[in-house]
Amino acid sequence: MTSWHELDRELDAWASGGCQATLWWRDDDAIEPAPALARLLALSAGQPVPLAIAVIPARALPSLAAVLLDHPTVTPMQHGYAHRNHGAKDGELGPARPLAMNERELALGRRLMGDLFGAAALPVLVPPWNRIDPALVARLPRLGFRGLSTYGPRATAEPAPGLIQVNTHLDIIDWRGSRGFVGQEKALAQLIAHLGARRTCRADPSEPTGLLTHHLVHDAGAWDFIASLLRRIARHRGARWLAPAEVFAAAGATRPAFASQP
Repeated sequence: MTSWHELDRELDAWASGGCQATLWWRDDDAIEPAPALARLLALSAGQPVPLAIAVIPARALPSLAAVLLDHPTVTPMQHGYAHRNHGAKDGELGPARPLAMNERELALGRRLMGDLFGAAALPVLVPPWNRIDPALVARLPRLGFRGLSTYGPRATAEPAPGLIQVNTHLDIIDWRGSRGFVGQEKALAQLIAHLGARRTCRADPSEPTGLLTHHLVHDAGAWDFIASLLRRIARHRGARWLAPAEVFAAAGATRPAFASQP
């Protein structure tokens, strides 16, 4: 069974190669202050660990901005526009809708994010359901976006000129089953798999490994896992958390050089 000791061994391998495994944390679907959000923010502040919060602009309340802006470890990002599914498996930003319509909504969402968060909002798009029409990706820079984040190892660091992509790789929710925590073994296996693939250059070594959470659906197991992971990473010399601004500034920069690879 995959265990915390196996994660330690993977991070030991990074450290023995003279490198640190870089990680980042993204949480989706924020719209308003809630006890679950308060618990999430407390975990972020307690270590402290930087946290990207994907906000749904069309549904976000001004009270959310007041809470998030009070937390220096938090960076807001734009989570689509209204988080509505407009076609089977297409999500909100898929090819089922005209490009111009998606562009108009994203531009409106950008204005709403600016009204709520001002310069604190990072110009990064997080597509709902992690799906987006490839034709729309090419148009994101003209809408003012400088980053894109979906799920899974990226195919390229720059999917369009001036647009940096950095994804998440560990989703702790069992969306197709219980819709609760996936379990420690599966979560750790996902995490170790991406870290190992980066270290051995089977995946882009320069893409930070992303933790994906959804505070509104966390059960006790999910909360316990997040807290344990934050503590484990904080005390290991072979890993460090990156702030969202650093993630999207550093993506595609110099690739880590490993002293040895298994």
